[in-house]
Amino acid sequence: MKTNILSKLAFSLIVLLTFSGCAKEEKFKEVTVTEVTTLYAPDNGRNVTLQASGNPSLYFEWEKAVAQDNGLVYYDVVFDKESGDFSKPIYVAPADNNGISRGAVITHKVLNQIAALAGIPSATQGTIKWTVKSSRGLTKVMSKQIRTLTITRLSGIDAPTSVFLTGEGSEGGTNLAQALNMKGLTGGNEFEIFTRLLAGKKYSFVDSKTSASRTFSVDASGTTFKENANGGTVAKDGIYRVKLDFLTGSASIVEVNKIDLWMCTPQKRNALTYQGKGVWKLTDLVPDFTSGGFGDDRYFFWITMGGVEQKLGSINRDNQPPAAGTGPYFNVYINESDKDRWNFSFKFPNRSATKCSITLTLSPDVTDYNHAITY
Repeated sequence: MKTNILSKLAFSLIVLLTFSGCAKEEKFKEVTVTEVTTLYAPDNGRNVTLQASGNPSLYFEWEKAVAQDNGLVYYDVVFDKESGDFSKPIYVAPADNNGISRGAVITHKVLNQIAALAGIPSATQGTIKWTVKSSRGLTKVMSKQIRTLTITRLSGIDAPTSVFLTGEGSEGGTNLAQALNMKGLTGGNEFEIFTRLLAGKKYSFVDSKTSASRTFSVDASGTTFKENANGGTVAKDGIYRVKLDFLTGSASIVEVNKIDLWMCTPQKRNALTYQGKGVWKLTDLVPDFTSGGFGDDRYFFWITMGGVEQKLGSINRDNQPPAAGTGPYFNVYINESDKDRWNFSFKFPNRSATKCSITLTLSPDVTDYNHAITY
């Protein structure tokens, strides 16, 4: 009798586990998705001459794919060399709207990178191919439709890992070991530095402070640069913001006319003095928190470059007083458009002090541009 009961219980358990296993398999069943059968834009064989100015782009569009459960389908635009078969694509760009749109805006800068990955030299015309991959979970289906693009690349230069400023006209002089590090910006193709340059004395850029193998020089126009050892010059002694964009081969050499501390309550400026190597300082400041009949300790900086004034302030529109005297709170960011005399300001960490000094660091040797207040 006990044996029969145990047998029935064992059988029931096996049946339960079997159905449970089936339920799990059903729950995790992969959803199939159809391939994209029509590509709409750009036209097959289209010629595109890439532009460096502004932020030009090219729009890619395709027909809708369908998931088995009529749910969301995700798309990628897949690129390969003209001779490739997409088994090892050179670049994959997700569709707009986090991958679910039936189109993708791809900038000329990204297309230039894709063309470079295809082996097309700078300022040269070449052909790449593209298609669209639809997916849902682990299921990915490549379209059988393939189109080509003939691209004329930007006249850019392959960017080194690091860039340094050197030469008689630079703050580091001709001693290569004293060359100044340039700050690498997001993307790996742009570098910048705030520094002093001397009129009529040559400066150049190198890829190493110990054994430079590549040298770059700004052209006479000051707007482009090339890989050579000619060296560039500026017309007057001054502090400059120097930017190089290797993707486009463009340069920007803009004088920093002045940097002022702006105290919001008295609406008053206090000029900072350049100390060298991207550092400015204001000493013995007497803060004014009471002008206008109310107490307020907001402040930021105005930086004037090439005669154009821009805000140098917080990344946040509003701030509370900092809990400590150092940290990310004191990082500064250039805001080109905001001219409001209160927003994106900081607050003093100590309102009881009657005098302080402020150091502003726009040096490539720090991770983030910042300022410090000392009492």
